[in-house]
Amino acid sequence: MSTAAIHAGWRADDMHGALTPPVYASTAYAHEDHASLKDLFARRSSGYAYSRSGNPTTAVLEQRMAALEGGTGAIAVASGQAATTIALCALLAPGSHVVASQLLYGGTTEFLGDTLADLGVTCTVVDPWDLGAWERAITPATRAVLVESIANPGAQLVDLPAISALAHARDVPVVVDATLAGPALHRPGEHGADVVVHSATKHLCGHGTTLGGVIVDTGSFDPRRCPDRWPRLTTPNARFGVTFADEYDRGGSGLLAYARSKYVTDFGAALPAASAQQILVGIETLDLRMRKISADAAALAGRLHGSEGVVRVDHPTIPGRPDAHLAERDFPRGTGGVFSIDLAGSEEAAAAFCDALELFTLAVNIGDARSLVCHPATTTHCHLSETQRRACGVGPGTVRLSIGLEDLEDLSADLERGLAAARAVTGPLAGADPVVAVRG
Repeated sequence: MSTAAIHAGWRADDMHGALTPPVYASTAYAHEDHASLKDLFARRSSGYAYSRSGNPTTAVLEQRMAALEGGTGAIAVASGQAATTIALCALLAPGSHVVASQLLYGGTTEFLGDTLADLGVTCTVVDPWDLGAWERAITPATRAVLVESIANPGAQLVDLPAISALAHARDVPVVVDATLAGPALHRPGEHGADVVVHSATKHLCGHGTTLGGVIVDTGSFDPRRCPDRWPRLTTPNARFGVTFADEYDRGGSGLLAYARSKYVTDFGAALPAASAQQILVGIETLDLRMRKISADAAALAGRLHGSEGVVRVDHPTIPGRPDAHLAERDFPRGTGGVFSIDLAGSEEAAAAFCDALELFTLAVNIGDARSLVCHPATTTHCHLSETQRRACGVGPGTVRLSIGLEDLEDLSADLERGLAAARAVTGPLAGADPVVAVRG
């Protein structure tokens, strides 16, 4: 993985021998004659015409991500939210249905319940650990199953092979948001996923400098198995003059080609070349960063567990977590750097905790080299109903932590400073029994 993170997609073969992919800062690309440009727009040849639909720097990122995820291809887009939106729009149509885990990033939950509803798509939300609920929720209209490999903010894991088996038995593709794990820790395609999406803004970039998203086709989805379910892929497309599913025999399902041709172009969700280059640089150190971040997050979660004023620590290593066996089976390299804690004293304690921290930065990003903290109920999940927030594992006392690359002991001391401030607000309180408090 670490070798592909440095070399995949680029061989220093430009005219100057640049070791890192250069930024092709061009909106359009010159062609030698009328015929070559005509063939490109007619999809009879490959190449670049306009950077809204493709760019040489972005193409390197796409090739690298496909290699890292073991996929047949990838599309790089403007943000993680754009990646989720485009992947689902390419699979869904008015009147169709999606089944989603209740443990999702707040922005994804809003998209499913609001924007997709406006487009005539229904959604059923289920407990990710209840396999019976998954099976019961899938209907003849279901066109996608959506889960996060590691949930935000509580770091819950899902039994992806089991969920994928249930979905595939009903010819439903599985879409996995792998942002919190990244290919350094977990490759969803090896566990049954058909489509993988990332917010490249997070661990892939790793330095809080750049927005980006990636969609990867793992190669397992073949729309021709049920052509009536995917007519936009399996029948001739009047607009583009091709049948996208015909690309399956050339190493892709046609899903990415359709998504790029229609949704990336129509939505204008192109990733700038400079952003692609920043993400490529970040990916080069992904393996090393994720090893340290995962180890330090687990250590800090263990120290916080049972601390005075801490009602619950949501991390897969905490005793009593029903997904502990999944961490051992599917995540031997660690479960990332994002987890949450619940403080006694509700929002008042959470505010005091956040305000007292000196090393952790109060910000709503995750996956940065810097350690970050936020209060999800009033930020990332604030537009959800209380019932939706509770289903996502977010309460008034929940604080999300994103562990960075600082020294472990410095981070631990800063968290103790925050806990002391929270206790000063709530008074002396003993942490609740963590085994009882854990959800599930």
